Amino acid sequence: MAKKLCKNCQGLKVGIVVRDQLECAALSIVLNLAEGSAKPTERDRMKFYFTALGSLREVQAILEIYDHDAQSAQADQLGASLYRLCHSNGHRDRNRDRDLRLRPL
Repeated sequence: MAKKLCKNCQGLKVGIVVRDQLECAALSIVLNLAEGSAKPTERDRMKFYFTALGSLREVQAILEIYDHDAQSAQADQLGASLYRLCHSNGHRDRNRDRDLRLRPL
């Protein structure tokens, strides 16, 4: 899903500066998911998964501003999956959520 969204974001009609930002953020989703999946601990994985979720929100904002509805729907589907991944059963402890937000990557 993330790879497909990344490819679909390439070449969209947006401003030049915004295009670079969109393509970088879309690529960041894919790369952070890949890197996070290789980490040995849940804590390390979650750092990358939350970064991927943040990059997705950035992509969603750009797609919404420029009215790219098809890609927005695709991003929303991915967002639901990433949200579930980031808030899975093993990661519902509020203190751990707070610790992840407070610590630098």
